[in-house]
Amino acid sequence: MSKIDFKTIAQLPKNTRLFFSLAVIAGTIQQADAAVVPGNVLEKSYPSSGIHVQELIKGKVQDAKTGTAIAGVSVSVKGSDKGTTSDGQGTFAIQAKAGDILVFSSIGYRSNEIKVAGNGPLTIQLTAAEDQLEEVIVVGYGTQKKSEVTSAVASVKEKDFNQGGMRNPMDLVQGKVAGLNVTRTQGSNPNSGTSIQLRGMASIKGGNVPLVVIDGIPGGNLDLVKQGDIESIDVLKDGSAAAIYGTRGNGGVILVTTKKGKSGEPRFEYYTYGQHESVARRPPMLSAQEFRDYVVKGQNKPDLDLGASTDLYNELINKKNFSNFHNFVASGGGDKSNYRASINYENAEGIAKENGRQQFGGRINFSQTGLKDRLTFSGNIAANFNKANLLGGKKDANSESVPDFEQAVQRNPTAPLYNADGSFYQTQGYNNFNPLGRLANRVDERNQQTFSGDARLKLKIIDPLSISAFGSYVRDNWNDRQFRSSLDWDQRQDSEYQGMGYAWKRNELNWSKTFETTMDYNQTFNEKHTITGLLGYSFQYTGYERFEMANNGFTTNATEDWDMGSGTALKNDKLPRPSMGSFKEDNKLIAFFGRVNYNYADKYFVSAILRREGSSRFGKNHKWGNFPAISAGWTVTNEDFFSNKEVINNLKVRLGYGVTGNQGFPNYKSLYLLGGGGAYPIFGSYYETYGPNSNYNPDLRWEQKAEVNFGVDFGLWNNRLTGAIDLYNRKTKDLLYEYQAQQPSYTQSKIWYNVGEVSNKGVELQLTGVPIQKEDFKWTVDFTGNYQKNKLVKMSSDVFKSDYLEYGGLPSPGNLGNAIRLEEGGEIGSFYGKRFAGFTDEGKWLFYKADGSKGTAADMTNDDLTYIGNGVPKFQASLGNRFAYKGFDLTVFFRGKFKYDILNTADMFFGNQKWLPNNVFESAFTKHANIKDDPQYSDYYLENGSFVKLDNITLGYNFKLKTDYIRNLYVYMTGRNIATITKYSGLDPELKDTGFDAGIDSRGFYPRTRSWTIGLNVGF
Repeated sequence: MSKIDFKTIAQLPKNTRLFFSLAVIAGTIQQADAAVVPGNVLEKSYPSSGIHVQELIKGKVQDAKTGTAIAGVSVSVKGSDKGTTSDGQGTFAIQAKAGDILVFSSIGYRSNEIKVAGNGPLTIQLTAAEDQLEEVIVVGYGTQKKSEVTSAVASVKEKDFNQGGMRNPMDLVQGKVAGLNVTRTQGSNPNSGTSIQLRGMASIKGGNVPLVVIDGIPGGNLDLVKQGDIESIDVLKDGSAAAIYGTRGNGGVILVTTKKGKSGEPRFEYYTYGQHESVARRPPMLSAQEFRDYVVKGQNKPDLDLGASTDLYNELINKKNFSNFHNFVASGGGDKSNYRASINYENAEGIAKENGRQQFGGRINFSQTGLKDRLTFSGNIAANFNKANLLGGKKDANSESVPDFEQAVQRNPTAPLYNADGSFYQTQGYNNFNPLGRLANRVDERNQQTFSGDARLKLKIIDPLSISAFGSYVRDNWNDRQFRSSLDWDQRQDSEYQGMGYAWKRNELNWSKTFETTMDYNQTFNEKHTITGLLGYSFQYTGYERFEMANNGFTTNATEDWDMGSGTALKNDKLPRPSMGSFKEDNKLIAFFGRVNYNYADKYFVSAILRREGSSRFGKNHKWGNFPAISAGWTVTNEDFFSNKEVINNLKVRLGYGVTGNQGFPNYKSLYLLGGGGAYPIFGSYYETYGPNSNYNPDLRWEQKAEVNFGVDFGLWNNRLTGAIDLYNRKTKDLLYEYQAQQPSYTQSKIWYNVGEVSNKGVELQLTGVPIQKEDFKWTVDFTGNYQKNKLVKMSSDVFKSDYLEYGGLPSPGNLGNAIRLEEGGEIGSFYGKRFAGFTDEGKWLFYKADGSKGTAADMTNDDLTYIGNGVPKFQASLGNRFAYKGFDLTVFFRGKFKYDILNTADMFFGNQKWLPNNVFESAFTKHANIKDDPQYSDYYLENGSFVKLDNITLGYNFKLKTDYIRNLYVYMTGRNIATITKYSGLDPELKDTGFDAGIDSRGFYPRTRSWTIGLNVGF
């Protein structure tokens, strides 16, 4: 028997000493080998009894990079139900015995495990998850480690979002994802939408916008997510990733994940900013003095001098605009439950007068786990209420042909704005009106209420197998109202409205109900084979309702549109007729889907997907479709034979193939529909008649896209340079279009049919590098770039034929036709028109004819028209630089689009002296002084649109405070759209390039702005 250390036994607790005394008497104790750990007591084991001493283990959890304390870290004893969390200073205490494994985990950090060797204080360091291949990426109906992803998926975390005041959540990732095109076609107009397109156009009549999924809700409303509430935005780019969403995945999928509560001390957060905007560039129209010099004196037209000097453009600008945003958050939780609640308010003022949007709302999410950690119940509730002033800055003002800012360009600058009696002065030229009169005498508003609620139950049946049920309801309701008072010019006494008011109202409602249930399986065999599986069922019911009415003949302006029955047009048949209308439609989507992922030793990965989906939009013979996908990956650097890990520490190749669909076309297009044929008298009473107004097509089906994607992920020099390159080839067949139908046998002249085919090819590159990393200074560079080519392969069949499609109708005067032609074998976005050949001595246009000769505009025929350019950028790129020095950080972000043309429509009309007596650009007397002819569309007005923008500069400082009340404090200042390098002579080369009318810079515009923002993020 080994010698017993009675001095050590005497220091043990009373109960333990009693046990040891009895054991000594029985002669069963043997002294075990002792392992000495610095800072810890001896670990003793007693094989004969198997009893270990319980101790209170204390310690502190820190960030491995910064050394700052991490609160809310979950600390548990592996294999038991013991657990706790770290407090605000990162400290924890837990009962454990020597040999136990402590597990430390926290959202945003890589989990760590430590073996207890005593009761001395521990210092635990956690590494941020985003710095590791174990970073979690959200994919359809689940998550995957970045190292296991085999498809083209991009993930942008909150720390990488664009800074500054954002009008739309997608602005946060503009330029951050290769292949994702995010463009605000009306600049910073707070009531305009954002055009989103992924990997080019894939449909003519169907939807081209990616499916947005917010916290699992397909088709979620982006109005419900605000800055400060978003954890990440993940983009499923290729077919092998998007196939899990079947007939809605053709345009790709964007997954928005909101922040959730964390266990630990209750937290408060506050996000706020204030923003001011100024005009980045004015249109070069003539000032009053220039108008007098060039026109009144230069052309001897004294009658065009109306005696005033007016800058109408300046009068329409809201120079005192100030937008502000506030979001206050409370969060917290314990081991088994957590919550996060936020409330927000935003007042967004546009650069145009009478143009703004006020909104407030909130979001609550919660989660609770029970039944011995087998049942989890979670949910989200979100709401947004906004009131928008739509009157000012319209691109198309109340359906009139001339928007406000186009009027500001063309209105005679010598015309006064007011008469001597204070009324508004009206000019009588072509398309002329006084926009200030409209702003004063009209109402155009929208009140919108958006709600979203969802809940999820997840039950772990056995450790590797769980089942969940998910339900959601989204409701979006908006009320539009317009009123023109009797003082408005259009309502004047000598008009058809006879000096009385006009009112219009519309109520619209969208709703979506979703129910999904899934079964998940996750198991590892022999420590090398990991299989995860998913089986699911999905049901979604979507509906839309609309009601509208209009009346006129209002003899008082006091009630505006709130007393529609008082309009005398109901009785006075000499006034324009009142109107009313209503509409409703709905559709259903049902799907069964499954996915299997296999991982062998973190070297080889395979993923397979199959979704079978049915839609009420499809014809009788094609209600259901199958959407398969398969992808594989090989991590070369995990092979034993790979020896160059000092330079290449991560290299993975990916190959994927997937089929997705497109059901984004109108409802009921496969059915016979009845429509009203007019009221006819029958036996003295009038009856509405009905007859067919659409053709029946039982073969109508989804558009189908098959896509191959090859990708390489890499990390060099200990991940100082990481990135991915993807090459894709997608073909979309069975394109929908409304073709001419033969009569008979069809009853109507048009029918929807699947005929065409589109091809999209491209290359995408994403890089992140750290050129400099020192103790107090770090420089990080992010680059994204992509090349794309979109081609219409086919659009005719033996039965249904279409030679070409035309887009981009040009405005009057001149009846100049369409600017863009889409024909078989041609690229999407092709300008089609006349080729400029010079001017005659009299200043008349000359163009090249098909045989090479020259002719005037009157000599040109359709046979002389040809391809003259393309409005879709071939290349897009962005470059972000982030410099961090101690508490300071500076971000400098560039974006650019290259190799495309812009049709300068404003210059085509306003740069021509024929537009007189309206105002014109100075170029009409300088650059285009030789033109003495009516405006003509040709390549003369096509310009190189390539540009580089200094898009975002942000300077911030992170205060390191030692206080019990403020956890973190970050202050920043952001400038957006600071400078543009381009040869384009128009206002802004960044135009709508996500549709078939890409590259047309219209005469109507919303001013492009440069914005400055001061913001604050504080945690309590």
